[in-house]
Amino acid sequence: MSSAAFCSLEGKNALVTGASRGIGAAIAAELARAGASVVVSYRTGADEAATLASEIGGRAVQADVSDPESARALVEEAGDLDVLVNNAGVTRDGLLVRMSDEDWKTVIDTNLASCFYTSRAAVRGMMKRRAGAIVNISSIVGLRGNWGQTNYAASKAGIIGFTKSLARELGSRNVRANVVVPGYVKTQLTDVLPEEATGAMLENTPLGRLGDPDDVAGAVRFLCSEEAAFVTGAVLLVDGGLGM
Repeated sequence: MSSAAFCSLEGKNALVTGASRGIGAAIAAELARAGASVVVSYRTGADEAATLASEIGGRAVQADVSDPESARALVEEAGDLDVLVNNAGVTRDGLLVRMSDEDWKTVIDTNLASCFYTSRAAVRGMMKRRAGAIVNISSIVGLRGNWGQTNYAASKAGIIGFTKSLARELGSRNVRANVVVPGYVKTQLTDVLPEEATGAMLENTPLGRLGDPDDVAGAVRFLCSEEAAFVTGAVLLVDGGLGM
């Protein structure tokens, strides 16, 4: 059995934002293994994005999805989309009493507003074709909150409400919208955490390990495929049991 047989995306055109590294890169690679033609979107990390695109037979396109015009141009460049995965995200951690307006706005615009900008640009074509899948990447922090991350938690919680509303709006046109909520995953962000912080995460995770970007990518592949044709408005936790 080929790797594209189950949850196949053969012949589909997909766009993944924030795909130069980490979870986004794993998602782009997994969708390509499923048979999709993948546009690897990035703001920084041009070399990594170009290398990944070459490896998976896709295209790397630079864009700042926190800017509405840049996001619109990205979707236009990507072409008629069957799959949109909004993964782009940043952190600007700090206590609320010390958080600057810029740090608040940067996180909200990059993590949450970007989902609005890209989805708005992509859904017209999907609705016209009466087919399409949107997967937005949230975070366990959006469900549980976290010290020093009021901006990040707000953005990731907002993604969940946004996606549920989007699912209601698009369902009659057979366009699905779902959320994947990763727990603590091995990325550049978690690599720099103190050992005691990582230990605390593991203590509260029933599976007793950090996640891997591929764990998240597999869940996204499923939600983008026809095997998930009756799944919309769902919030799928990929967190080792941390959020239950």
